[in-house]
Amino acid sequence: MGNIGAFFNNLGDGWTIYLWLVAGGLIILASIFGIRWAAKNEQFDEDIKYLVFTEESDKERMSPEEFKKSREVIAAQEKSREQVLQREAEARNARK
Repeated sequence: MGNIGAFFNNLGDGWTIYLWLVAGGLIILASIFGIRWAAKNEQFDEDIKYLVFTEESDKERMSPEEFKKSREVIAAQEKSREQVLQREAEARNARK
């Protein structure tokens, strides 16, 4: 451990800014990859609010247009879910 301390002492003034720049760059890269992953996995869906509603308890709380939209969103999500599950099952069968 003494060698590492001596190394840092020999660096002189101003070396920490480069450490912060590297750390900042890594944070930016991680953010970009996270946003890319989210976009590919349908995480930016503004209609997600409709998925928390249930037909029985929320129909009277919503306008007819909102309720219709919520039913359409739920149907589309179920179709998407079925497609994803089918692709996963096909991928599992292909590996066997």
